[in-house]
Amino acid sequence: MEKFKRILVSNAVPIAFLALSISAVLVARIPPLFLVSEIVRRLSRNTFLVLSLLIPIVAGMGLNFGIVLGAMAGQAAMFFVVDWKIKDIPGVIVAMILGSVIATLLGWLAGLVLNRAKGREMITSMILGFFANGVYQLIFLFFIGSIIPFKTRQFLLPEGVGLRNTVDLYGSIASALNKVWIVRIGTVRVFVVPILITVGLCFLIYFLFKTKLGQDIRAVGQDMHIAEVAGIKVNKIRIIAVIMSTVLAAIGQIIYLQDISTINTYNSHEQVGLFSIAALLVGGASTRRASIWNAIIGVLLFHTLFVVAPSAGNKLFGQPQVGEFFREFLAYAVIAFALAMHGWSAKKGKH
Repeated sequence: MEKFKRILVSNAVPIAFLALSISAVLVARIPPLFLVSEIVRRLSRNTFLVLSLLIPIVAGMGLNFGIVLGAMAGQAAMFFVVDWKIKDIPGVIVAMILGSVIATLLGWLAGLVLNRAKGREMITSMILGFFANGVYQLIFLFFIGSIIPFKTRQFLLPEGVGLRNTVDLYGSIASALNKVWIVRIGTVRVFVVPILITVGLCFLIYFLFKTKLGQDIRAVGQDMHIAEVAGIKVNKIRIIAVIMSTVLAAIGQIIYLQDISTINTYNSHEQVGLFSIAALLVGGASTRRASIWNAIIGVLLFHTLFVVAPSAGNKLFGQPQVGEFFREFLAYAVIAFALAMHGWSAKKGKH
């Protein structure tokens, strides 16, 4: 009985979300095939971004709100690929390479800052995201077309300086990965290549933690002082963890946006950290412990609710917008709950 109670308490968030999702599905009465199709698509496009959060958590740095830097790097690379008119798979590959280079630089700078804010990494990475967003807006509103050349006039503002609010990927790299291999199961379409890339990342993370570097990351996450005494260069390992997370976020944002097929220039990256972290926490992760299965289960539960919330809100209150507000409220509520639990655990550990 005690063991069952412990399991129930430790998995309270996933169980609550499962109950909430099932209730919303029953209320919304969405056709099952449509629901399955939407969930499969969201699994293929969102899971990579959520997985990019795992390495900093294992390194003891908590929830990396700074993955928004990686998302910005991925978007910046996509803008240039569209301008250079590199299409389909070659365009995605170039975007991933260029995005990874930019993300490596941003991750290194973020790592340096976070090493000066040990114990306060989560709030610091959040503020870093806000700061980087300001720089991003400056570059793409005032530098593109003036200091930075951009030949595709249709995506520039009328004055010829700054990008428009939306950049259309159709005729460029829209659904480039999706189109390669599609499996149809009845009316459900499964985009195999993004799923294979995500599965590949799962194996990469699994084998990373079997290597010397992975063991060092774990050691730093468990106790920085003991790791330092054991001869591990703690600051260097933490910077590597942040760089990995930022690069993976850049690639994840490219996978996400090629599926969406449109880039909202000034907003697409803003909610990346919030929704990815919320999904991971819904899967049963905490600020100190997270696994691949937490990420997969979290995306499944969180995005099931995302799909059905507007319809459920419409059925219950006659307003689809209620569902929109509800799911955003849930994202913030889950993060607040996780941070409160983290603070409570830390305080309890001191006594």
